[in-house]
Amino acid sequence: MLFARIAGVGSYLPGKPVSNNELAQRGVDTSDDWISTRTGIKTRYLAEAGVTSSELAFEASRLAISDAGIRAEDIDLIIVATSTPDYIFPSTACLLQEKLGNQGAMAFDVQAVCSGFVYAVTIAEKFIRSGSHKKALVVGAEVFSRILDWNDRATCVLFGDGAGAVVLEASDKPGVLATATHADGSYNHILSVPGCVSRGQVVGDPFLRMDGQAVFKFAVRALTDVAKECCAVAGIGSESIDWLVPHQANIRIIESTAKKLGLPMEKVVVTVDQHGNTSAASVPLALDAAIRDGRVKRGQRVVLEGVGGGFTWGAVLLEY
Repeated sequence: MLFARIAGVGSYLPGKPVSNNELAQRGVDTSDDWISTRTGIKTRYLAEAGVTSSELAFEASRLAISDAGIRAEDIDLIIVATSTPDYIFPSTACLLQEKLGNQGAMAFDVQAVCSGFVYAVTIAEKFIRSGSHKKALVVGAEVFSRILDWNDRATCVLFGDGAGAVVLEASDKPGVLATATHADGSYNHILSVPGCVSRGQVVGDPFLRMDGQAVFKFAVRALTDVAKECCAVAGIGSESIDWLVPHQANIRIIESTAKKLGLPMEKVVVTVDQHGNTSAASVPLALDAAIRDGRVKRGQRVVLEGVGGGFTWGAVLLEY
């Protein structure tokens, strides 16, 4: 039987961490206490002007490719999950492909907001298991700071920029064991950027808007249910998970999800305090951090899960 297995990981964060106090000093009507008690966030990274998602993706990808012990030319599938692409087109994946010096690989973007990386891994796994592709580069990359209203403290303090990447390879050893992905467009109004560009002008609102309470309730339910769904497909109970790597949106969402799954926080990877919410980049950033510091080890069962605007949600159960 053919599996898709993680062969390499990498991540990249732009510049230096920006603390809650620094945001307040920059003129945001907030404080460290207000942010940290509500979200668990202490710092985040903000890209300098002109730094794009494809640039962040390149740095993370370079590390993941090196970690996998392959060359960029060996990759035959590139998927970038992003809600903040460099251009309307070409895709950020194609721009990344050029930066990597890869020619000929299939390359495209996935737009599922904070679930984007989980969606992208799910798609790549299907290509690999079909036998059509052997080595896939899957990236989550965001410059969310570009779509934030810095006068709206309910949203601007939550997000950060960054990128994370994995290389998936075809293997006869177990890798991705189960996936589950869903969407419900009727919830589009609770988290969105309700604007667009038409005839050279911005039409509508170009900033992120969110109903925080509605998002919280939906996220906890969706993340709990989809993790259980993945475990059921694989024939295991949630108590058999070695590590949960959830979307890093808010510490309260993470804690509530873990409680409903019956998992102690010692089995949950948390980076929201350091990175903030980096949307599609949050899961691969957290996964890379946990692999690098030795928490996640080969042979362990790991659940990756995300939930984001759309609404979209999904999970991947893998044996690392």
